[in-house]
Amino acid sequence: MTAAPDTTVPTTPSTSGTPAGGEPTSTSSLLEVEDLQVSFPTPRGVVKAVNGVSFRLGEGRILGIVGESGSGKSVTARAVMRMLREPGRVDGGRVTLGGRDVLALPEKEMRGIRGEEVAMVFQDPQAALNPVMTVGDQISEALRVHGTPKQQARQRAVELLRQVGIPDVERTVDQYPHEFSGGMRQRVVIAIALANKPKLLIADEPTTALDVTIQAQILELLVDLRDELGVAIVMITHDMGVVAELCDDLVVMYGGRVVETGPVQQVFTEQRHPYTKALLRAVPRADEHGDRLTAIPGAPPNPADLPPGCSFAPRCPVAQDRCRESVPPLEELAPGQRAACFVSADGGELSGERTTTSRTRSARADTDTDTAPVLVVEDLRTNVSRKRSLLGKITPVYAVDGVSLEVRSGETLGLVGESGCGKSTLSRTIVGINEAAAGTITVDGSDVTAMGAEDRRHVAETIQYVFQDPFASLNPRRTIGQSIGEALEMARVSGAEARSRASELMDTVGLNDGHLGRYPHEFSGGQRQRVGIARALAKEPKLLICDEPVSALDVSIQAQIINLLEELREELDLGYLFIAHDLSVVRHLSDRVAVMYLGRIVETGPAAEVYGNPQHPYTVSLLSSTPEPTVDERTRERIVLTGDMPSPANPPSGCPFRTRCPIGPLFQKDREVCETERPALTLTPAGQSAACHFPGELAEGVSA
Repeated sequence: MTAAPDTTVPTTPSTSGTPAGGEPTSTSSLLEVEDLQVSFPTPRGVVKAVNGVSFRLGEGRILGIVGESGSGKSVTARAVMRMLREPGRVDGGRVTLGGRDVLALPEKEMRGIRGEEVAMVFQDPQAALNPVMTVGDQISEALRVHGTPKQQARQRAVELLRQVGIPDVERTVDQYPHEFSGGMRQRVVIAIALANKPKLLIADEPTTALDVTIQAQILELLVDLRDELGVAIVMITHDMGVVAELCDDLVVMYGGRVVETGPVQQVFTEQRHPYTKALLRAVPRADEHGDRLTAIPGAPPNPADLPPGCSFAPRCPVAQDRCRESVPPLEELAPGQRAACFVSADGGELSGERTTTSRTRSARADTDTDTAPVLVVEDLRTNVSRKRSLLGKITPVYAVDGVSLEVRSGETLGLVGESGCGKSTLSRTIVGINEAAAGTITVDGSDVTAMGAEDRRHVAETIQYVFQDPFASLNPRRTIGQSIGEALEMARVSGAEARSRASELMDTVGLNDGHLGRYPHEFSGGQRQRVGIARALAKEPKLLICDEPVSALDVSIQAQIINLLEELREELDLGYLFIAHDLSVVRHLSDRVAVMYLGRIVETGPAAEVYGNPQHPYTVSLLSSTPEPTVDERTRERIVLTGDMPSPANPPSGCPFRTRCPIGPLFQKDREVCETERPALTLTPAGQSAACHFPGELAEGVSA
C-alpha cells in the first residue's frame, strides 16, 4: 500500500500552549489519523468512501472538517470511533488516540475507550436519545456501564445537566426527551458524551437542525467546555460560518480525500485549493446583497464512481489535462498550509469563469406599490388546539396570532424566526391546509378565507408551494414525468401539449427532458428541489411559497437553487413568500423582511433597513447570533439568547419576547410596561415597523 503524504494539520496559538505556527509534538497530539482508508462492498463493486485521509489534533483544540455530502466526513469520524455501519470496513491506515492505535484494539477494550476517552455527539438528538427513559437515567446509564455506582451516577447526572446549561435540574433530570426543546435535547446528548470526562469529543453536524439562536448557545457551550475542561473537539459541519467562529484548524474533504488543511485564520484568508475557495464564495452573507451567489457547477461525485485524477476536476474552473489523469499530492504550499492541487502548486490563479455562475444582478426597479398585491393577509389568526375542556369547549391556541402581510408580483418577502414561531402554520393557512380562525386572506383580488371548493381552486391556480424536503414531496413510485404530468393535468394541459410543456419546465429549472423518465431516488437533493420547483411552475402561478427550500442542501447546491429562484423571479415576474431560519439566505433573496415571534410579526420593512438598522431586540439577537464565514467576525459582540420560545398555549403577558429580551424586565427591573402591555407594530424613525416599547435601543449598543 502506498503511503499518503504527511497531511498533519498544523496548529496556531491556543490555550493548549502549542508553539505558534508549529505542528503539535507527539506529546501534545491527542488524535492522529494516518492514511485512513474505508470502503463499502456493494453488489456493484467496492465503494471507497475514505481514501488516504490523514490529520492530527492537538489537546484542547477544535478541528473543523468540512465538505459536501458524500465527501467522507462522517465516515471518517465513525472509523475513528470504530462505529462503521455494515458493511463498512477499514482497509488500511492508523488511528492513534493518546498513543494507542484504536484500530488494532480488541472490541472489548475499544468499548472501554468509547465514552471514557472519546465520545460522539450526533446531528439528531431526538434519534440519539431513548424516548422511554428519563434524561437523568440515560446519563446515569452512560456512567454505570463504566463502573460508576448508582448513587454517584445520579449525582453526576445532575451535575452534568447543570454544567451544560439545563435549567431547574432537580426537576428536569426526571423528565423525558419529548419534554425538552431541540436545543435542550442537544445539551442532554452533550452531557451524556461528557459523562466520563473524555479527552476528545467528535461532534457530527451538532447544530445543523437547530435555530440560529439555539446554535449560538450550543457553540458557546462547546467553547466553554474546551476552555474549562480542556476537551479537544472534532467539529464536522458544512457551515463555513461555524468553522470561522469556532475552530482552530481546518480539514477540507472532497471525494473521500483531504484537499486542503491548515489553521482556520490562514485558510480563510487565502485558499490554496479551488474547492475551498469555491465553498467560501458560495456562502450567502447577511451583510451582502445584490450579486448572484458564486455557485459551483454540477454536483459532488458519486463515491462509487469517482473520476480519474483529481475528483474536483469536472467542476473545477482551472483544471488542466494532468488534473484529469493524476491525483495531485497533498503538499505544503505555504507555511503550515497544505493543498492537493497541481495549479496551486505551480502558483496559478484558482478563480475562473467556470466556477462561478455569478453575474451582476439585473437592476430591478422598486416594486410598484400601486399595483394590487397577489397576496394580502390581514389580522390572520390560526387556532391549532384540539384540546377540549370538561364542558366540550376547545381552548384556543393561536400559533398565528394577528398577522398581516402582502406580497406583490416580482418581489420577495422573507419570513424569518425560530422554530415554533408560526411561519409554516401561516403558510399552510394561506393555502388552506389549516383553517383560519379570524382575519382575511385575499389572493389575486379574491377573498378566499372561507376556503370553499372554488376558493381552493383559485388559490391553487395562483399560489404554489415549494417544500423543504423535495424527496418526501415526490411520489417515489412515479417518474418525474408522471409527477409533472399530474400537475399539468390539474392545470388542464394534456397530451402532446403536456409533454412539450414538461420539457420546457425541465429546461426552465436547469434539467433536461431526459430526466423525465427517472425516479426521485435517481436524483441528488439539489436536482430533486429543481424538480419540485418545476412541478410548482406547472400551473403558471403568480406566487410561490418557499418553505425552507434550501435548508437541507449543501452550501454549493444551495447557491445553485438560490440563483435559480432569482432568475425565475426576474423572468416570470413571480412573487415569493420565502420562509427560512437562515438570515443570510433571506437577506440575499428578499426585498422586504418580516420577523416573526410567537405567532406575531415583531418587525417588518425593507431588507436593507431591517438588516442594517434592526429596531426590535429579537431581530438584533437573531443577526448577532448568525455565524459569518470570516475570521474577522470572531471579535464582534454577540447576543446569545437564553432559554427557549414560550409555548403559544401559555404565552407571556405583555410583550411576548420579554421572557428572553436583553433589554427587558429580566435585566432592567423598571420596565413593568413590557410585562403589562403588548406593544403594537408601529412605524419607527428608522423606516421600518417594530413591536417594541423601546425600539432601536439594543441595536445602538451592539457593534454589528
